[in-house]
Amino acid sequence: MPAPRADEVQNIYDLWHWSWLAAIIIGVVVWGLIGYAVVRFRRRSPDDVPVQTRYNLPIEIFYTVAPIMIVVVLFFFTLKVQDEVLPPDSEQATPDRTIEVVGQQWSWTFNYLKDDATGGETVFDTGTPADYPTLWLPVDEKVRFNLYSPDVIHSFWVPSFLFKMDVVPGRDNHFELTPNRIGTYVGKCAELCGAYHSRMLFNVKVVSADDYDAHLKQLQADGNTGLTRGTERVRAQPGLETEAGAER
Repeated sequence: MPAPRADEVQNIYDLWHWSWLAAIIIGVVVWGLIGYAVVRFRRRSPDDVPVQTRYNLPIEIFYTVAPIMIVVVLFFFTLKVQDEVLPPDSEQATPDRTIEVVGQQWSWTFNYLKDDATGGETVFDTGTPADYPTLWLPVDEKVRFNLYSPDVIHSFWVPSFLFKMDVVPGRDNHFELTPNRIGTYVGKCAELCGAYHSRMLFNVKVVSADDYDAHLKQLQADGNTGLTRGTERVRAQPGLETEAGAER
């Protein structure tokens, strides 16, 4: 697995490791029992007739109770990690930055909300399936992501963050992460959302706070200001305009 690139997802990383270990142990036990049964009860001569056993209550109870216990344990630890990664808003500190992520067919828009670097003005960046947008994030600062969709369900996923969340029309989904390593990563939509779902990609740049502020100021200077919730620019490329119109 990739090393987690955000502070809050270490618990997800650990959960996956322990889940794989549990799966390997269970697999070894099951394969061992199968191998034992194959060898121990193999047919030794053409005249052998195996014992016909119709019921074995202890075994039936075991293979009913054991899977239930496995599911209960996995459910408990999954719920525990979920609560640690997504605590109630009342238990979270005020984020350093807030970004509204807009997922639409078939690209992304990133609104940097009322940041101090722009004097409290919201700026945005967007892209197309041919010209991937880039999400800029400051390292070691807590960022709140508000997820919005004007059309269908998408899913915001950055594999290096070991985390994804659905972008659902009419639903206020949000989460907070603290990127902890400077670098460039890839992001994508993880929910089938239409004909060009596979091209709904974006890049992520985790940079220093100074570089982040400079980028927001550049967006402001370029006139990319105001809250933008979906744009026709994402369809403005050869091969999409006609087909998009036909779908409507």
